Amino acid sequence: MQRFAGETVIVTGSSSGIGEGIARRFAEQGANVVLNSRSRDDLEMVANDFDGDRTLIVEADVDKRELAKDIVGKAVDRFGGLDVLVNNAGVGTFGMLADASHEDIDKGIDINVKGVLYLCREAIPHLAKSKGSIVNTESVSGSGGDWTLPIYNASKGAVTNLTRALALQLGRKGIRVSAVNPSVTRSEMTAKLTENDELMKAFMRPLPLGRITEPDDIAGPVLFLANDDARFVTGVNLAVDGGVSASNGQPNFLAFEDR
Repeated sequence: MQRFAGETVIVTGSSSGIGEGIARRFAEQGANVVLNSRSRDDLEMVANDFDGDRTLIVEADVDKRELAKDIVGKAVDRFGGLDVLVNNAGVGTFGMLADASHEDIDKGIDINVKGVLYLCREAIPHLAKSKGSIVNTESVSGSGGDWTLPIYNASKGAVTNLTRALALQLGRKGIRVSAVNPSVTRSEMTAKLTENDELMKAFMRPLPLGRITEPDDIAGPVLFLANDDARFVTGVNLAVDGGVSASNGQPNFLAFEDR
């Protein structure tokens, strides 16, 4: 049984990593999948394995208001509606805040926060018609601090509370809004960390499940939150972190970078 047969799903940041894993799982479950990122070449490589009749590529920056409208509009024009929005696109900016440039701050907030706001705003009227759902890819960094991720922490904290606020605001419209909060997940964005053996040993030492997150580990919880099995679940920030959040906050393994 394909749980999303005939439904239309937008997955931002789906040219690699978590977003690609989520998009692939939706496609396997029969959904019409709208792939989005800033790189059409990367999107086309991902789409090679998808059913062309159920796939749409929209190359666009989510932090641009007019392009957010374009993503949603093209999805609705192609497939006749929208059932699920997965706000997954994001960037991480490492370093000390005192050393951050204006561009570093703007990029982190524009993509990680404004991009989510713009997409949600455009999607809400269509999701109200389908009684659909929004699932945000957040981070355990949205509920705790890291040594060298202040801009990222601020942006993910904003989306954590946005998820709760939209769940309250949109529930009576039949729209559910929840989020997954991964810890360090193997992807291009985290390659600097995951390819550093010393950092990974320090991180995994206190981790109950003993390994970092893989993109496919996130896909299952996202599909659950988007599916009718979770019809009475909204406003949830679900930790998908191998037990990191069970230890009264995440281990500040990034401190090892400066020691």
